[in-house]
Amino acid sequence: MLANVKRAMAITARLNRLTFDDADEVRALFSQLVGREVDASFLLIPPFYTAGGDEIRVGRNVFINQNCTFYDLGGLDIADDVMIGPNVSIITTGHALDPSQRRTTIGKPIVIERNVWIAAGATIIGGVTVGENAVVAAGAVVTRNVPPNTLVGGNPARVIRPIGAG
Repeated sequence: MLANVKRAMAITARLNRLTFDDADEVRALFSQLVGREVDASFLLIPPFYTAGGDEIRVGRNVFINQNCTFYDLGGLDIADDVMIGPNVSIITTGHALDPSQRRTTIGKPIVIERNVWIAAGATIIGGVTVGENAVVAAGAVVTRNVPPNTLVGGNPARVIRPIGAG
């Protein structure tokens, strides 16, 4: 695990020296980070932070705004047409509540389905699926699954209302 963290830190350090105008190089470095080529429609605005990167999977037409943190040890799947706002944290890892086991890292997958928008400053916690066409409001802390076609917000995030599937 330590070797993978060092690898990710080296790649993200290079990625984070780039700008919006370096989209092709950002895609190339992100592809190296995740271990597979990302689609030409993928767009990420640095800086970006991760502890591993090799458990991240992204679809087509994915946009990741600046200053996002993805801790992917538990696995992170991002489907097509997803938009992720600035300062979003997607955290698949945590630690045991029991003090005697707290140094153990626990990973739980996160799935973000097609056409989701995660607004600025939201946090998604491991073990969660964000359903198709859902919107996660700015600053929300998502600790449970988000139903498709809903707007969620708050801490912990709760369904605010249904939205069109359009």
